[in-house]
Amino acid sequence: MTERTYTEEIRRFNRHYANMLGKIDQRIYGKPYLLSEVRVIAELYEKKDATATEIREKLGIDRGYMSRMIQKFEEENIISKKQASTDKRQFLIQLTDYGEKVHQGLVDDANREVGNIIGALNAQQVDRLTSAMRTVESLLNFEQAEVPRVIIRPYQPGELGYVSYLHGALYSKTYQFGAIFEYYVMKGLAEFMMDSSGGELWIAEVDEEIAGAIAITRSSEDTAQLRWFVLDERFQGLGIGHKLMDFALAFCRTQHYRHVFLWTVSILETARHLYGKYGFTLTEQKANNDWTEDELLEERWDLELGS
Repeated sequence: MTERTYTEEIRRFNRHYANMLGKIDQRIYGKPYLLSEVRVIAELYEKKDATATEIREKLGIDRGYMSRMIQKFEEENIISKKQASTDKRQFLIQLTDYGEKVHQGLVDDANREVGNIIGALNAQQVDRLTSAMRTVESLLNFEQAEVPRVIIRPYQPGELGYVSYLHGALYSKTYQFGAIFEYYVMKGLAEFMMDSSGGELWIAEVDEEIAGAIAITRSSEDTAQLRWFVLDERFQGLGIGHKLMDFALAFCRTQHYRHVFLWTVSILETARHLYGKYGFTLTEQKANNDWTEDELLEERWDLELGS
């Protein structure tokens, strides 16, 4: 190809994906939040305790517009401000609990629209698509990345064993679970390997290293179970848990599940807090005397997705 041909091909691709993503934005944004407002909310979700200046400079937003936006968000209880300890002239901004709910609603809407677009693709095609997107992003990102690169993708052959290892190693070290727990995980994963219809398992990668996993399995025609949600403790604090939950629940909606449930144990406080933020509610408890020397309390959490 000549340089002119390369340039025209890049412009053609740009028109295609800009048109496609523009349609998603039109369906989601504008009521009640404009795209620029959504970008600020998303940035505040990813970066806790940021200043308005940091957000404005990163997103390229006009100073006056940013000031009006912050005032609007304060009035609507989306954000709260506190004085920075290092500079009394600066105020740190963070999302309130209500602001996080607003963000989650926007994420759900976006995931649903993207899910509709890729709904006709199989797992391998989606993997190829996202891999190509990562290649474009990597080649055109001329600045050195300052944070680890997190990727969520469908599992590949050989990785279910590693998911079992992550469970066994984490729960043995942190919570003193016995070997029977790893057998329980391995047994379920083996069954999933033989029949994964209506389900999927995703792997979280950080700089090409497996950091965690999550899965959805079919329980009935309209009910799914969230399973094997695990995160290597070395990679906490990167928002991976939220990303995995987003993928899993978006998948449930594309599969037209109306209900999702999961089982956990009461000692997993961080996970339980996350489930609550996503709208799951505790519905059942039962004793477990198999996995540790002390009795555990298993809990069932349920989420209604609607029609």
